[in-house]
Amino acid sequence: MEDKKYVATIDQGTTGTRCMVFSKDGKVVSATYEEHQQIYPKPGWVEHNPLEIWEKTKRVIKSALISKNIKPAEIAGIGVTNQRETTVVWDPHTGRPLHNALVWQDTRTREICQGMADRGFEQILKEKTGLVISTYFSGPKIKWILENVPGVKEKAGSGNAIFGNIDTWIIWNLTGGPDGGAHVTDYTNASRTMLMDLRALDWADELLKEMNIPREMVPDIRPSSDRNIYGYTNKDGPFGAEIPVCGDLGDQQAALFGQTCFEVGETKNTYGTGCFLLQNTGTTPIKSKSGLLTTVAYGLEEGKATYALEGSIAITGAAIQWLRDNLGLIKSAPETEEIAQSVEDAGGIYFVPAFSGLFAPYWDMYARGVIVGLTRFIRKEHIVRATLEAICYQTKDVVDAMCADSGIKLTTMKVDGGASKNNFLMQLQSDILGITCIRPFIEETTALGAAYCAGLAAGLWNNLNELKKNWRMDRKFEPKWDEEKRRKQYRGWEKAVERTRDWDENR
Repeated sequence: MEDKKYVATIDQGTTGTRCMVFSKDGKVVSATYEEHQQIYPKPGWVEHNPLEIWEKTKRVIKSALISKNIKPAEIAGIGVTNQRETTVVWDPHTGRPLHNALVWQDTRTREICQGMADRGFEQILKEKTGLVISTYFSGPKIKWILENVPGVKEKAGSGNAIFGNIDTWIIWNLTGGPDGGAHVTDYTNASRTMLMDLRALDWADELLKEMNIPREMVPDIRPSSDRNIYGYTNKDGPFGAEIPVCGDLGDQQAALFGQTCFEVGETKNTYGTGCFLLQNTGTTPIKSKSGLLTTVAYGLEEGKATYALEGSIAITGAAIQWLRDNLGLIKSAPETEEIAQSVEDAGGIYFVPAFSGLFAPYWDMYARGVIVGLTRFIRKEHIVRATLEAICYQTKDVVDAMCADSGIKLTTMKVDGGASKNNFLMQLQSDILGITCIRPFIEETTALGAAYCAGLAAGLWNNLNELKKNWRMDRKFEPKWDEEKRRKQYRGWEKAVERTRDWDENR
């Protein structure tokens, strides 16, 4: 391993693709990023072009290597992390997608989900997968494509259509594509499909049958860090050499791993397009009674997994994008920090950005966004502040549910993701929760977590203790509000959430 100094990660997110190269001490050596197009064919429909994502992936890989003069021979392994439930179906012989990717935010599968609920399938699904029936997950999206895109059902029946979340799509292309590409996923991504038995760590035939998905369509499920290697890049690909692809984690699990939350009870919250709070619950899955999801945190050996409770919030950073792109109230996300601090409070308004319904802990796919409490006093600064407050209140909804499920009272929470750079937001989060928020030195913990999994498999790191030594704190945020203010402000939020519930009657 003398000449192997680095691990590379492809971090394929909702808004763009990043390639990062890390050294053995967990420091960023190189990083490049490109956004891809968000496609909105109808209200509630959200798509990505898989071919555009693959093209951007190749570009950021080449740029990351060239910009810092990194030689392929110096890279020990490659990790992949991804927007989890986003669904691609493609022809394995041509590599051509049979439809645009259906993004995790997409709500077109409401009728499919409602039908499952009406048939009383919720309890079986929750017991098997740890999930709830929701448009969020991949299974109903595959079913929609099979039923609505001409010719796909026939192709699937004859082995000419395969499925993968974005991790599978990227790994398949990296390792050869139509020329022998590895059709694999890992325990974390498989646990987000509504199709995997959480304890068996394998596809559940009962669930595949419920959604009429041929087993031949789904990828092999492998550990998140795989010493047996998923496959190798080829010399003609963007890396220009044969390098093992051996790490794979859904983005939120990757952030948990990158934050080195290896002990039971350790918790992180990632502030991205949505917010995702995960708590390590150990080797036994905990069934949620409070509207959370039970999911796989990571798997380092065949047939074994560490589990987590998760609270998924659909729209947080995406609400800031909405202020910028749809309303024109801001020019860039970073300026929200100064704008929000220019007013004393939100002026009595609350903004609940339920653009894609409400996720945890409510799971109301018929909810829609509202701004309540408007008066003539309200200016754009109040709306910007209310948007930041909404991120923090939605997180409190999830934290309260998590404490109820796990029985662990949080005193600290690790934070990461793009919006965690906003000091005002992080202080507000600490105030609203009444706990300490700790931001790491490396904020891109999602990419780091996938790098760690690949590096463990490739032998660059030997154990989890080595990874823990790399973790460093950037800043700690302590709560300043008193309990009465915290309760009063949260009561207003709860009233606002009630106004969003069951709004869309177009069923």
